[in-house]
Amino acid sequence: MIPMEGLMVAVAALSALAVSCLGRMARGPTVPDRVVALDAMGTVAVAALVVLGAAFGETIYVDVAVIYAILSFVSTLYVARYLEGER
Repeated sequence: MIPMEGLMVAVAALSALAVSCLGRMARGPTVPDRVVALDAMGTVAVAALVVLGAAFGETIYVDVAVIYAILSFVSTLYVARYLEGER
């Protein structure tokens, strides 16, 4: 179990990272920039699931985080391949 102070620090850091990723997605300027920001947002989501798992002492959050990370990686590869084919 994570102490409450550590949990608040982790939540604040993850929130700041999520806001910066959202800003990058909105600002662009190109589609690959937005894809990278979306992939980074997926990484932040995985980190949030791991923090939740540690905070509540449940391993199911870590299992979900691993599956989500794999799916996020594969989807980023497919989008990158699609964008590469457009050129």
